[in-house]
Amino acid sequence: MNVILLEPVHNLGEAGDVVSVKPGYARNYLVPNGLALPENSANRAELDARLAQRAKQLAARKADAERLAEMLADAAVEIRVKAGEERIYGSVGNADVADALKAAYDVDIDRRKIELTEPIKTLGEYTLPYRPHPEVQIDLKVIVQAD
Repeated sequence: MNVILLEPVHNLGEAGDVVSVKPGYARNYLVPNGLALPENSANRAELDARLAQRAKQLAARKADAERLAEMLADAAVEIRVKAGEERIYGSVGNADVADALKAAYDVDIDRRKIELTEPIKTLGEYTLPYRPHPEVQIDLKVIVQAD
C-alpha cells in the first residue's frame, strides 16, 4: 500500500515522501496517528497545501528569531547569587538565565534552547549560545556576581 507521509517517520522517510508499506501498518498505525495518508490525488493536493503552510510558518519563526537576535545583540544579564570565595552556593542553570532575561528585558525565551553544557558554579562572565531557530544563534552575555 502506498502512503504519503505527513511527518518524518524514523526508518521510513521524510514529510512528503510516497512510500510503500504493509496495509496493516498503514491502517493501524500511520493513518490513525496522523503520520500518513493513503496515496491519491486528493491527498496529494492536501499535502501540497500543508507543506506550503508549514513553509510559511517556518519563515515566520525564523523572522521572529532574527528580530530577537537584533534585540538581544548587546544584552548583558546580571545574576546575583550567594557566594563564598569564587564559588557560589548552588548553581546557575538555564532556568535562572531565562528568568533573568524576563526580568531585565521582558523577553520570554525557551530555556531548553540555551546551550549550557553544565551548570555555572563559579563567579564570572559567561557567553552562552541560545538557538531560537536552527539557523539563528544568539550569544547571551551572563554575569554571575556575588550578592
